[in-house]
Amino acid sequence: MTSLLKRFVLPIVLSGVFSQAQAAEPAVKLYAMDCGRAQFADLAPFADTGEYDGHPGTLMTPCFLIRHPKGDLLWEAGLGDRYAEPAGGTQLPLYRAIVETPVAAQLQQLGLSFDDVDYFAFSHGHGDHLGNANALKRATWIVNRKELEWIQSVPAPPRTNLKLIETQAQAATVLIDGDHDVFGDGSVRLLKAPGHTPGHQVLMLRLPRSGHVLLTGDLFHSHENRAEKRMPVFNVSRSETLASMDRIERIVKNQQARVVIQHSVDDFRALPVFPAYLD
Repeated sequence: MTSLLKRFVLPIVLSGVFSQAQAAEPAVKLYAMDCGRAQFADLAPFADTGEYDGHPGTLMTPCFLIRHPKGDLLWEAGLGDRYAEPAGGTQLPLYRAIVETPVAAQLQQLGLSFDDVDYFAFSHGHGDHLGNANALKRATWIVNRKELEWIQSVPAPPRTNLKLIETQAQAATVLIDGDHDVFGDGSVRLLKAPGHTPGHQVLMLRLPRSGHVLLTGDLFHSHENRAEKRMPVFNVSRSETLASMDRIERIVKNQQARVVIQHSVDDFRALPVFPAYLD
C-alpha cells in the first residue's frame, strides 16, 4: 500500500473497527430511584467498635433500575411504597421510615410499572431492601441460595420478614451460589460478598461511557465504615465481611470502578437525578 493510500484508507479502516467495538457494547443505563430514607435516633449498631454510640443519622434506601437491551433489572426494592403515607414517615421499631415518592410513581415516569420489570435481584434479605418485592409478580427473581435459606429459617433472623418475599414462591426464580452474569455479556454481574448476611452480594455494572460501577449493598454503610473497615454489630460473620471487603476493594482497584455506597446520602445525590440516568 502506498503512503498516500495509507493516509486515507487506514484511518477509515480503524474508524470502522472502533465503531464496531462501540456498537458491540450493550446500551446499559443505570437509574437511581429514591426508595426512602431510614432515620435512626442512634447509629450505634452500625459499628461494633463504638464509634457511633449515641449519634443520630439518616441512611438512604435506594433502588436501582438497570435497563439492558435484553431486559430491565430492578436491584433492591426499598422500604416499601406503603410508607409513603403519612408524609412525616412511619416510626418502626428500629428507625423512622420516610418515603416521599412511591416507586410505582417513579416507574410511571418511564412508562413502566412493576409488571414491566423483567428481573429482580437484591443485595440481602433485610426489610429495607425488600419493601416492594411482592409487587414484582412477573419478574424473574435472581436469588442467592444461602440468602433465601437464611430468610426462610426459623426462628426468623433479626431484621428479616419472610412475608416481604411471599411472591417469590410463585415467581420464576434463578437460584445462584456465587457470582452471576445476568445477561451473559459481562455488563451486569452479581458478585458474591457474604458476611453482612450469609448470601450478601453486590452488583457490578459495565456502562458504555462511565465504565465500571459497583453498587455495594450493605458491604459498607458509610465512607467511614469503608475506610476503617467498620461493621455493624448485626453482621453474621466478621471474618467473611473482612474477606468480602478485601475482594471488592481489589476489584475496584483492578477495574478502576466507581463505588456507590448505597446507604450514603452523598453518594446517592452524586448520581443523576431520576429520571436522568448514568450510562
